[in-house]
Amino acid sequence: MWVEILCGIVVYKIFRRFLLGEVEVPDFDAGSSNLYFAVASRLEKIYGGKAYVGLRIPDPETSSRQHIDVVLVTKREVMVVAVRNFSGFVLVGDGGDWVCTKDKKHKPETFPDPVLETARQVEVLQSYLELRGVSLPKGCLSAKVILPNPECRPAYSIAFQPEVVSFDKWVGLKSDVKPGIFSWIKDVFPGSKCEAQDDCFQKLHFILNTAPKWDRLEFIGDKSLLGEFIEFIGKPEDLQALRHVNRSEVGQFIVQKPSLFGLGRSRLNIIYSPRDFRGDAASPLEWNDIAVKPYTEILFQPLNSKKPRKFKLSNIASVSLSA
Repeated sequence: MWVEILCGIVVYKIFRRFLLGEVEVPDFDAGSSNLYFAVASRLEKIYGGKAYVGLRIPDPETSSRQHIDVVLVTKREVMVVAVRNFSGFVLVGDGGDWVCTKDKKHKPETFPDPVLETARQVEVLQSYLELRGVSLPKGCLSAKVILPNPECRPAYSIAFQPEVVSFDKWVGLKSDVKPGIFSWIKDVFPGSKCEAQDDCFQKLHFILNTAPKWDRLEFIGDKSLLGEFIEFIGKPEDLQALRHVNRSEVGQFIVQKPSLFGLGRSRLNIIYSPRDFRGDAASPLEWNDIAVKPYTEILFQPLNSKKPRKFKLSNIASVSLSA
């Protein structure tokens, strides 16, 4: 009986994998990465504009890169957003840090004050934009700390800070901005024509689109993971074929599924185009492809993880590499 059950499971998996084209998504914790993208998507729907996720802005003061969860650009403001998935009671500790207590079974956790962290990120981002030729007027760069977890219960001293968006506020958040307002652009170019305002707006988008970011893995099933791509792992002949697929030459590559009935002899197609530092999308004629064995893997260091992980290319939809 057990043999029949096991055989049935194997046949079912083969049917899903090769006849239905389904691929099992690897089991991993992408909590923060998925949360960043979910928050960014909702902010775009509420305020319009464009959200940039997982920026790594150079910080001259510390000689390192400042991680920023989300930057939302609208024609009214530029919003720097910190997303904190805290759960339990959150209060301000003696040193100003935030202390999160889930329950009596868990030891309280201490985190740096996200409001102060985000204020620092605003300064770093503004300096970076000025270095690349866009000086924003005072007041158009704002900072927000979003607490989207329904189990998060912040103290009064936290919840009523103007920069903090608690879960209740997050659920009921609505835009109070009328369409067509160009407030910060008008401050940059007072009395200028719409063409000049649009040029400034487009330049800001270009800067953020080409700014350093975390690499991004997109898995089949709309699951994403931020971190750092390290290398391919596989047979020497496959690695030789993939030698040009690196961050200095390629900005993104797409993984196509193996052939329907290829089984062990099936191969994956890696579709890629040369990196364009102008930020323009590649034309169809510029895309190249490489065939590799389906068990080829990548080594990837997830964000907020101390240990790199291996992922099969057959489970991945695409990989975006930051310059």
